Amino acid sequence: MADYTHLRLERPSDGVALITLDHPDMRNVMSDEMTSSWVAAIRELAADRSVRAVVVTGEGSAFCSGGNKSWISGEPDATVDQLRTRMMPFYRSWLSIRELEVPTIAAVNGPAVGAGLCLALACDIRYAATGARMSVPFVRLGMHPGMAATFLLPNAVGAAAARDLLLTGRTVGADEALRLGLVSRVIDQESFLDEVLDAAAGIAATAPLPSRLTKLALRDGGHADLERCLQWEALAQPITLATEDLQEGVRASAEKRAPVFQGR
Repeated sequence: MADYTHLRLERPSDGVALITLDHPDMRNVMSDEMTSSWVAAIRELAADRSVRAVVVTGEGSAFCSGGNKSWISGEPDATVDQLRTRMMPFYRSWLSIRELEVPTIAAVNGPAVGAGLCLALACDIRYAATGARMSVPFVRLGMHPGMAATFLLPNAVGAAAARDLLLTGRTVGADEALRLGLVSRVIDQESFLDEVLDAAAGIAATAPLPSRLTKLALRDGGHADLERCLQWEALAQPITLATEDLQEGVRASAEKRAPVFQGR
């Protein structure tokens, strides 16, 4: 694996990749160097068929404090077109995790702010440590939300809660985030990463083809209507029924043992 600036990529167990945003002195702000490292790391993972689950977390006390404010406000004389030309590649770089076909988990170990929360929202599953805080304070900084906040947040928590969070810019703690559906679990800080990695290992132990197809089926809130759902499932389920992994899963269930899936 390559060495990355402001980012670490590790393989803690079979099939599991762990990306750690590693600029704790700056609360893991999305620096230019980190952004470049992120793109390269996602590209590496996309090419590795042994990866079955990906976890993203932050080093130190923060998950990610979002975009670099000095970068955002550092060109007061720039034109709208110049700023847009800078923002689109930034958005697409960080949202590239959505292009991974394997399930992704955001391990929100501390504050996730602005674009940092959008990064967590771009993952399939979000777990929060006790004490973690989340916000999208764009309007409080005098700017419109970015990095797909107005798409990803309503998709996660519903329109009413998204309006509340985006229009007030207020901060929510882990417990409120759980009630809103912003995260799926709140885990004690002491055991947080170990439990998240255990969950990822559980995903990695499932049959990879059904896992990937299920992720695709659930993308952006799932199918638009029941008929399109049925059409997809009537193709996707037979694809998995024709695999060796299906036979292994049935055998393992009958033999009361854990299945060993090969991705075939």
